Amino acid sequence: VAHIGIAVADANAAGRFYETVLGASSRPEEHADGARILSYALGDIDIELLEPVDPTGPIAKFIDRRGPGIHHICLRVPDLDRALQHCREEGYQLIDETPRQGAHGHRIAFVHPKTTGGVLLELTE
Repeated sequence: VAHIGIAVADANAAGRFYETVLGASSRPEEHADGARILSYALGDIDIELLEPVDPTGPIAKFIDRRGPGIHHICLRVPDLDRALQHCREEGYQLIDETPRQGAHGHRIAFVHPKTTGGVLLELTE
């Protein structure tokens, strides 16, 4: 697991738990997919707090439909292009047919939750 993305209304407020209770420091703020992202390293896994800044973006839509909560789980793969090809061959629905740049400059692609047991999965190298 590379990180867990959590949709929140206010990343600063949500981040206080990670800072005060767990003693984690946030990484520099990022922006992607219409969201402001605060990341906290917890061992080998990051927690990304996703605050919508674009009311038409995917995080805002997620919060409108489901409320705040876990948005996605990001899995690290050794070869993203090969993983996407395997997804296609096995019939998994891709949101991103080709990798794109995500937070922290990483190449990413999403797999649709309709074909992954209801969980939005992000793949990254």
